[in-house]
Amino acid sequence: MSSTHRSVTIVMIEDDEGHARLIEKNIRRAGVNNEIRHFTDGTSALAYLFDSADGPARNGPAMVLLDLNLPDMSGTEILTRMKSDGPLKRTPVVVLTTTDDKVEIQRCYDLGANVYITKPVNYESFAQAIRQLGLFLSVIQVPEPEAT
Repeated sequence: MSSTHRSVTIVMIEDDEGHARLIEKNIRRAGVNNEIRHFTDGTSALAYLFDSADGPARNGPAMVLLDLNLPDMSGTEILTRMKSDGPLKRTPVVVLTTTDDKVEIQRCYDLGANVYITKPVNYESFAQAIRQLGLFLSVIQVPEPEAT
């Protein structure tokens, strides 16, 4: 069997187009060329994450960039869903938010977030987070499972 690595899809859940473009630019500047799937609300993001045939729950590794303030639900709801049931529990999540409230930050870590970045996204902290996550990315780029 071929041991091709599946590349990690970056799922960006961010309703602000300006922030989304900035984040994408920072990701590219950090030398990450993975596919970025962008969603502007929680409902469509959850549908992709859990139900889509090419989504992470069915199709393997992803990393999620999650804005906490979405038009239809809070990012913590998405984080809770991802970390509580099954297939996405180990998916790395980077929380992006405008608040630097310590309580909120702690809550996100308690829920299972891996990295927390305050917006507007400063390139240095973002690059550092991407480097931290590089660790996860290299770990979750698993070879295709062998068919049994």
